[in-house]
Amino acid sequence: MHIGLYFGSFNPIHNGHLIIANHVAEHCKVDKVWFVVSPHNPLKESKSLLNEYDRLHLVKLAVQDNDKLSVSDIEFRLPRPSFTIDTLTYLQEQFPKHTFSIIMGSDSFQNIHRWKNYAQLLAHYPLIIYNRPGFAIRETYGAQLNFVQAPLLEISSTYLRDQIKTGKSIRYLAPDSVCAYIAENRYYQ
Repeated sequence: MHIGLYFGSFNPIHNGHLIIANHVAEHCKVDKVWFVVSPHNPLKESKSLLNEYDRLHLVKLAVQDNDKLSVSDIEFRLPRPSFTIDTLTYLQEQFPKHTFSIIMGSDSFQNIHRWKNYAQLLAHYPLIIYNRPGFAIRETYGAQLNFVQAPLLEISSTYLRDQIKTGKSIRYLAPDSVCAYIAENRYYQ
């Protein structure tokens, strides 16, 4: 089985994430897309992160009705902070019959040289890259890249958190089940 791995904090997950994942599931040669919820991204500050299990639950709510999308908590069981190369090594050991591709935006790819063992990562795993305006890729580092033109929304998890903090609605920015659960539990207030 070929799995597209979509790593992120998903703090919180929103429709932009879901559109990209669904587009990859429908238009790329993957059997499934796994949302890999990262407890702590080593390149981001963790002070604004909702508890990892709460974020995991929100992602599960978001994808529960799509059999091409699923959620992984694999990084919860690995040393922190999470490094993609370590996660992939572990996944290959756990699922030796699966092949994996990494899904990322062109903005993230521009920072790939800052990732732990990025040359090893690029030598062994193909990447599925969705374009982010203003982040054209000029250097490929010899990686196997598959570019997709996924529809993009100009929203971010930061925007959702700011909306919630100021008492504004996030309706239509995230699935109704996610919006309801966030409101019910008073997350990000």
